[in-house]
This record gives sequence, structure tokens and C-alpha cells, in this order.
Amino acid sequence: MGSRARQGRRLQTMMKCMCLREPLKGEDETVPSSDSLAIREFYSSTASGRSGPDGEIEMMGSGSGNMDEAELSLRESGIMDIMDNEEARALLGKDEYQEGNIEAALHVYERINISAVTSKMKISLAKSREHRKKHYHYYATPPMSIYTAGLLLEAIFLKAKCLQVLGRFKEAAQTCKVILDIVESSLPEGLPQNFGDEGKLQETLSKVVELLPELWKLADSPRDVILSYRRALLHRRNLDAKTIAKIQKEFVVFLLYSGGEAILSNLRSHMDSSFVPRNNLEEAILLLMILLRKISLNKIEWDPSILDHLSFALSVSGDLTALAHQWEELLPGTINRRERYHALSLCYYGAGNDLVALNLLRKLLSSREDPKHVPSLLMASKICSMNPDLAKDGASLACKVLENLDGRCDQLESLSSCLLGVSLSAHSKIAISNSERVEKQSEALHSLETASKVTRMRNPPVIYYLSLECAEQRKLDVALHYAKCFLNLEAGSNIKGWLLLARILSAQKQFLDAESIVDEALNQTGIWDQGELLRTKAKLQIAQGQLKSAIETYTQLLAILLVQRKTFGSKKKLYKDYIDHARNMEVEIWHDLAYVYISLSRWHDAEVQCTKQRAFTKRL
Repeated sequence: MGSRARQGRRLQTMMKCMCLREPLKGEDETVPSSDSLAIREFYSSTASGRSGPDGEIEMMGSGSGNMDEAELSLRESGIMDIMDNEEARALLGKDEYQEGNIEAALHVYERINISAVTSKMKISLAKSREHRKKHYHYYATPPMSIYTAGLLLEAIFLKAKCLQVLGRFKEAAQTCKVILDIVESSLPEGLPQNFGDEGKLQETLSKVVELLPELWKLADSPRDVILSYRRALLHRRNLDAKTIAKIQKEFVVFLLYSGGEAILSNLRSHMDSSFVPRNNLEEAILLLMILLRKISLNKIEWDPSILDHLSFALSVSGDLTALAHQWEELLPGTINRRERYHALSLCYYGAGNDLVALNLLRKLLSSREDPKHVPSLLMASKICSMNPDLAKDGASLACKVLENLDGRCDQLESLSSCLLGVSLSAHSKIAISNSERVEKQSEALHSLETASKVTRMRNPPVIYYLSLECAEQRKLDVALHYAKCFLNLEAGSNIKGWLLLARILSAQKQFLDAESIVDEALNQTGIWDQGELLRTKAKLQIAQGQLKSAIETYTQLLAILLVQRKTFGSKKKLYKDYIDHARNMEVEIWHDLAYVYISLSRWHDAEVQCTKQRAFTKRL
């Protein structure tokens, strides 16, 4: 009896929904329609004359195996005569879906002839827009009301949800797409404001727009994911700002981290003379900048993940100056001022503006801000250690870090001692007296040894700088030992280790061993990273008197640089640092070749190299 009572409540719900249907335009809204009157009359007579013991309508079960019986009961009770068959199925399916009977709901929805009602829905939606524009009071009645159209569109959406639950993702996505096709073909200019609110058409459309990309993701169709996101953002759907922002953020995440390159956007048809992204990265950056602009205009709430994604995207693109500008444009109070200073210093340091970054860090480390901020102290010390004129400040900053840590973190203590050693070593190079130079070198070596002991010789950068310092102090055997340790820690993947080892062997006059080390490194290195290795090999050949072999090696290196310049010529911003290094190396190679030709008394060839060097320098 419980099942029959439940079906009775379902029938009552369906009839109440029909009684509340939106009247057609042109009808007197104060007078109920004939359908509504018939339903009310039927409802009252049925509720009193065909009720069960509990006063509820008795009805056949409507599980997935009894849908035919359920529809037969509806026909016998007169509901199918009062309302359209498809509309009744939409209501019945919705009730099954809300009660969790997914398969039963899908069975009902599959009996809706979507192709038969599609044309009616399109005409009704199109006429509704025309009537809103012209404000006519009397006109030809559309095939169905907006309420009915909205009900059928909701039925298609719920069918897609059922298919999603059952794991039929591609079918679900194609079903959702039908809704967008209907709405866009009937309303090509987009939905007017407050359109279809009575039948919850706007709500259904918003849900469809959000669901479709997720379904394509589940169906493993990245191309359709991209197209559905673009379709959601480029068509006017009267979505609220929060929903649009959510879609934009999800699209950004997919563009940045999906692992595949998107199809080229066809935005030129929508935005003439505007910027059109050429790849995933540019499209994601564009969307993120739009989101930041909305935050500045207080259209959406602040979301720190937006800046995180933008930082990643612009870092990958190599345009850290643009990222710094985005941080600078954030409204005061959006983020903590200390965090802003630190992020800006990272941006400018990555962009090569070391002094700008250092000035920002000094502001952050001032007495008014946070003079004990360890990350800023470490970064400032690193910047200073690279400049002999600032090395003394770098050593002072590293000492402050050691004081603040007080042995609480071995890794940071090792890093601080390493920076102290590097700073002292750089400072020794500009020492006025020999005694001061020796003192600073001794302190630098002691700090680097301390750093290596703290991490038990397991920190590759520390071992590298320790080996380099020993080599500069002509302690070549010790330097060779540390260089081999560094290569083992890096598993031979760091070119700096190979170069350091070869140069130490060269300093020991072991030119053949050094050249064999370089050859082994060349075999394990990609062609774009072979520049420094080939130049070192050429110098080793010169040291051995193999001048013609050195010319061949230099010629091979110049060929690689030429191919690099042609390959990366259209991507100067993305590979700016790489290209600048290659250009400087090319100038130095012309000079080295001139020296080799002079050694061979080939004066004309030497003059040609000098001429090429001058011409190339002028083009820079």
C-alpha cells in the first residue's frame, strides 16, 4: 500500500505543477486557462472520488519495469488528455529522478520524442523574444508556453544527469549539447534579461553550461572540453558573475594542467582587431587577467588561486615582468604587504632585475616590516653574493639568518652557511691587501665545509660551491674529489658538474682526461645544451696544440648557434635569457677563432673573424 500511496502523491504533484503552468501571452491572466480548469476539476473530483484509505490517489507502480502501466494509469485517469504526452513524461521522469530511481527516470525520459518537440520549442522561444521586443498584446499563439519549453529542457538535462550517474558520459554530453543547440538556434542573439524565469529556463541553462565540460572530461574528449568552455563564455546566457568566474577558473585549470595543446581558438569572428591567443598558455593568461580585472572592479570576490595560476603561467612563458605588474596592480588590502614585496622581488629577480629585487627586499627587511623574515634574508644574501661590490652585505645577511635559525633547521642552516661562504669568496676577490684576501678565502672555505657537514655531503649546490672554492684556491685534488661527489649526487645530469670536473683536470694538465670527460658529457646532453661543452672542448684542443681540430669544433658550435637563432627567433620573449647567453657566446667564439687563425698565421681568416664579430656586435 506504501507504493500505491507514493504513486498517489506523485500524481498529485504532477497535477499541482500543471495547475501552476504559465498562461500563454495574450490570455487574460486573471482567468484560468481551460487546461488549468480541467486539471483543477479533475484533481478535486479524483481526490474525493478515487482516493485510497488515507485520502491519497491510488496508482500503479512506476518503476522501470512498470512505465507502460504508469502511463496507462495516467491515460485512464485523464491526465494524458489534459496535458501533452511529452509534458506528462517530463513530470513523471522528474519525480522518479528526485526519488533516486535513476534507471526508471531514464526509461521515462527515453520515451520523450525530443526530435518531435524540438521545432516547437525553437518556435516558442523565438516568438517569446520577438513579443518581448515589440510589446504586442495580441499575436498568434506559440506552439507551447515558455513554462512547457522550460519543463522539456529540464527533462533533457535530467536525462543527461541520469546518463552521467550510469557512467554513459559521452551520451550525457551529447544530450546536454542538444539543449544548447535548441536555445542558441532559436535565440542567436542570446537570452534577454530575466528570460524564462517563470519556467526556470535560466536555471536549467546555467546548470547545462557548467555540466557539459565536466561530462566531456569524463568522456576523455579534450577537444570537446575546450569547445564547450569557449561556447559557454562566448555566448550570451545571462549567467551571474560568480558562475562565469567559476567557469573561467575551471577552463584555466584545464588549459594549464591538462597536458595537451588546445585547438586554435576562432575568436577573430567575435573580437575583431583584438588580441587572439595562439596557444593554451596565452588563452589561460588572458582569462586570468580578465578575472583579476573583475576583482579590481569588485564584481567577484578575491580568490588567491587566480594569482597562483597566473604566477605559474607567466613564469612558464618567461614574462616575469608582466607578472610583477599584475602584483603591483592589485588593490591595497587585497593581500598582505609583506607577501606583495616578497612576490615582487621574486618576479624582478627572475626577470634579471637584481637591484630592483634587492631594493624591494630591503623594504621588507626594514625595521617597520619584518627584519627577521628568513626567506627574504636568504634571497637578498643570494643576490648580494653574485655581485662582488655587494658581497659584504650578502655575508652580513647570511649571518642574520644563522642567528635567527639558531640550529632549528639543518637545511636552512646549510643553505645560509653556503651563501655565507659564496659571499666571502666573492668579497675576497676585491680585497685590497693580500692578507685580507687570504683571510676571506679561509673563512669562505670554512663556511662551505660547515654547510656540507650539516647535510652530510648530500646537498649538491653546497658540494658544487665547495669544489669550486677549492679549485680557485688551487687545492685541486680536494676540488676533484668534491666535483666527482657532485656528479654522483646529480647522476651526471648537471652540465655544470661535467664542466667543473673537466676544468679541474685541465688545471692539473690532464688534457686528454679532461677531453674524454667532455666527450662523455656531450653523449649524454641534448644538442641545445652542448654550447659550453663544445667551447671547453675547443679550448682543450688548443691547449694540446690541435688547432685545426679546435677550428672544426668551433665551426660545429657556430652551426648549432645558428640553428638555435633561427628556431627561437620568433620566440624572443619566451627564451630571452637563453638567447642572450647564446649571443654572448657567439661573440666570444668569433674572438677565439681569430686567435686560432693568428696562431696559424692565417691573417686574412683572422681579419674575417674580427669583421664578423664587429658586425654581429652592432646587430645586438
